[in-house]
Parts: sequence; C-alpha cells; structure tokens
Amino acid sequence: MSKYTSFKPSAAHNLKSKSTYFSTENAIVMGILNITEDSFFDGGKYTNEEEIISRCRKMLEEGAAIIDIGAQSSRPGAQVINIEQELIKLLPIIKLLKNRFPNLILSIDTYWAEVAEQCVKAGANIINDISAGELDEEMVDTIAELQVPYIITHMQGTPSNMQKNPTYTNVTTEIISYFQQKIKQLQAKGIQDIIIDPGFGFGKTLAHNYQLLNELEEFKQFDIPVLVGTSRKSMIYKLLDNSPEQALNGTSITNTIALQKGVNILRVHDVKEAIECIKITTFAKNNC
Repeated sequence: MSKYTSFKPSAAHNLKSKSTYFSTENAIVMGILNITEDSFFDGGKYTNEEEIISRCRKMLEEGAAIIDIGAQSSRPGAQVINIEQELIKLLPIIKLLKNRFPNLILSIDTYWAEVAEQCVKAGANIINDISAGELDEEMVDTIAELQVPYIITHMQGTPSNMQKNPTYTNVTTEIISYFQQKIKQLQAKGIQDIIIDPGFGFGKTLAHNYQLLNELEEFKQFDIPVLVGTSRKSMIYKLLDNSPEQALNGTSITNTIALQKGVNILRVHDVKEAIECIKITTFAKNNC
C-alpha cells in the first residue's frame, strides 16, 4: 500500500478515533457547510449557531467523514472577503463545532495562509485550498510548518475570471502536468499528506468538465487521494436545463461515475445520497 493511501495526520493534529483510509473500496464523503451569504446553492442558509450545529449534526448522522467549512464563496464573480473578515466568520464556528463534536474532522476552505494557520491552531484538521497555493505565496510554507493534510485544486485563473474563456489543448493532460509539478513542489517542502481535486467548474467549460469526469482514472497515477466536487454545479444543471435546486439526481449520477473511476472523496451538499452512491458502487464492485 502506498504511503499516500492512508490519511494519517501528525500527532499534533491527531484525528483521534476517526482516522480515515482512502481507497476505491472505502471512499468517503466530505459534507459542505457554507457560512457564506452568496454561495451558488446554499448561501445564507446557515447563519446562526443553532442552524450551523443542526446542519453539521445532520451531515455526520448521514455518514459524512469530514465537514468542510467555507466562509468565502468561490462561485464565478463572487465577492472577495479579506483575511480579517474570513477569520471573524470561521474562528467562532470552529470553536463551536469542536466543542459540540469533539471527534469532528474539520476542513477549512481557504486560500489565505494566515487563515489556514489560525484555523488549524483553533482546531481545524485539513486545509482545502482552491488555488493550490497560487493566490497566497505564503500558503505552501505555512502548510509545511503546520503539517496538516492539504487539498489542492486545479483552477485556471481566479474565481473572478475563471469562467470567462477557459482554454486548454487537452484539459486532462494539462491538469495532470500541473499536478505533477505542484506535487513535486509540495514534497520538496516536506508536505506529504496531499489530496488532489481536478477542479470541476474552476476554469472549465461544460465539455472540459465532462472530459475530466470521463477520464478521472488518469489521476490515480499519482497514488494519492483524489477528491471530486460536482455537487449541484452548473456542469449538471446547465446540461439538464434546470437549476441547482433541481440538480440532486444529476449530482448522484456524476458521483457514481466518479466512484467507478476510483475517486476517494466526494465533496457534497447532500450526504445521504452520496453515501448511497458509495454503498451501491462498492457492493456492485465487490459482488459482481
């Protein structure tokens, strides 16, 4: 077994009894907890302590292994909030959830190094960076110092311009090349707990997204965990001519395809349905 197939954070950030193993036989779900007002699907739904605790409890009861908190929307054209604003939103929520759910594995969705550092010191376990260190030059050194698992996403451009005219010669091979270089850079800094996210919707057209979905098995060559987040995104609702609110069935279909391609983590709004996708695809694989 590769050293990357096991998720084992440092002793300083022990995940206690919920140490998680990533493999195609044991895919897991990351539940999304947006505390933003302008996220494309659930912005503004979770704004007080009672709503946040209830949302987290529901996702954990349904089977989420990780909860991913985002205080800044990454939808195309979203308003950027600064480091101080992000910390004001995140730090009280980390304290709240860690007190209520002591064994919770908490991921923080941020591209700011200072936010990552303060959140980990407050009890967060994972940093989920949509920019892979590209938007804050201090992020990679910060992760190397913190020694926490680091999720890196491929994004062409920035959230403000990524969907204006995304262009690739071959989207899959270019993203693979990007990760080859990025992983080498991170490993040179002593970062070993790396998770890769191809970045559905982050600087990709509809055709790019579906090529990536069809070729996801190519990312297994890195022998490290692969995370996929297609949940209720425009690649689903634009193709089906509906809306994020109507995109749950499409999300389950893309999640099932991703699992069949060998992904390890599904990042979703709807935990129960994602767990069902895992149970069915796992049973089919092991009994056919």
